[in-house]
Amino acid sequence: MPEPNILTVARLTYEIKNLLEDSFDDVIVTGELSNFKDHYSGHWYFTLKDADAQISCSMWSSNNKKVFFKPQDGMKVIVRGKITVYPPRGNYQIDVREMRNAGVGDLQMAFEALKQKLMSEGLFEQSRKRKLPKIPQKIGIVTSRDGAALRDMTAAAQRRFPLIEIVLVPAKVQGAGAAETIAEGIRILNQTEGVEVIIIGRGGGSLEDLWPFNEEVTARAVYNSEIPVISGVGHEVDFTISDFVADVRAATPTAAMELITPDQSDIRAALNEFSAGLTGTMEDYIKQQRDVADSFLKSAGARVPADLIRFSTQRLDYALYKLNQSMENNRNSLRSKLEQLTAAISHGDINRTLRRGFAIVRQEGRIVKSGAALNAAEEFEINFHDKTIGIKSGKE
Repeated sequence: MPEPNILTVARLTYEIKNLLEDSFDDVIVTGELSNFKDHYSGHWYFTLKDADAQISCSMWSSNNKKVFFKPQDGMKVIVRGKITVYPPRGNYQIDVREMRNAGVGDLQMAFEALKQKLMSEGLFEQSRKRKLPKIPQKIGIVTSRDGAALRDMTAAAQRRFPLIEIVLVPAKVQGAGAAETIAEGIRILNQTEGVEVIIIGRGGGSLEDLWPFNEEVTARAVYNSEIPVISGVGHEVDFTISDFVADVRAATPTAAMELITPDQSDIRAALNEFSAGLTGTMEDYIKQQRDVADSFLKSAGARVPADLIRFSTQRLDYALYKLNQSMENNRNSLRSKLEQLTAAISHGDINRTLRRGFAIVRQEGRIVKSGAALNAAEEFEINFHDKTIGIKSGKE
C-alpha cells in the first residue's frame, strides 16, 4: 500500500492559513463587542459575537485612528477586514481595517432600560444613601470564595487594619443564577450580628462577566439592605447597576476595602502625637503645681492660716495695683499718640494755610510753583480759602 501523506502540524496550519486568508481576504461582519481592550501600544483587541458564535478581532492603531467613536462592550458594530491565522496558537481572527457603529447591543440596551426604570423609582437618589462607619469592627463581603477579589480585599485589610473582622458569604459572581446568590448573601449579612458595612464585588471582566451586578434582583437587594453597601465591581472604567444603587461606589474591590478601613500607620502616628502632647502637658502641670506648693511651704504665711490669708490678700492687692497702673500708662500713651496725630493732621491742612492769606495757582490741573512755570497766555485759576477765580488769558 502506498505510504500516506503525513503532514506536520506547522504544514497543516499553514495550509489552513493560506486557504482561509485567500478565501476571506475582504469580509464585512456585524456583531456585538465584548472583552474590548485598548492596549497601551494603541492597538485594539476585542471579540465580536452574536447569540450563536464569537470570533476574535484585532485592529492596529494605524486603522483605529480613523474610528470616530469609543468602542465599548455591548456596542453593536460593523467591521470590515480579512481573516488571518496565527500559527503558533492555531487561532484565526479578523484583522479589522474599518469599524462603524451599528447601534446598541442587546446587553447594553437591557442595562440602559433597567437603569432608567430604577432611576425613576428613586433607587439612585443621593438623599437616601447612608454614611459609612468611620472604623468598623466587622465587615461583610459577598464575592467568590476563589476569586482574586477576595484575596486582594483580605490582603488590603490585613495591611491596613489587622484588627478588623471579616465575614464572608460566598457567592457566584458570573453566569446563570449568580445574581440570586449575591442577593441572598446581602440578606444573610443583614441578619448577621455585628456587621456594620457590606462589600459586594468581583474583579474585572467583560459586560457579560459583570452582568450579575446589573440584574434587578441584585439591585433590589442592595436597596433593601439595612446595612450600608459598598459596590466594588470590576476596574475603574466599569460601571454597573449595583454601583448606582449602593451607598458608595468604589473603583475596584481593593479600593472598597481601603475606603472602609483606616491605615494602622496613620493611627499609630496620631496616637504617638497625642501621647507626646499629653505627656508634655501633664509634666508642665505637675511642675507648675510643685512650684506653687514649694512657694507655699517656704512662705512665712504657711505657718499660720491668718498670715496666709493676709499674704494672699497683699499679693492680690499688689497685682491689682500693677494692673491699674499698666492700664493708666497705656491710656496716657494712646492719648499722647492721638494728640500728636491730630496736631500733624491739623498742621498739614491746606485750608488753614490759605486762610493765612496765601493762594494757590493752578494751570491745566497742576499747581504752578514759580512765575517762570506760568504760561500767562493760557487760562489758569487762583484758589483762595473762600473762592476760586478763573483767569481767561493775558500777556506776560
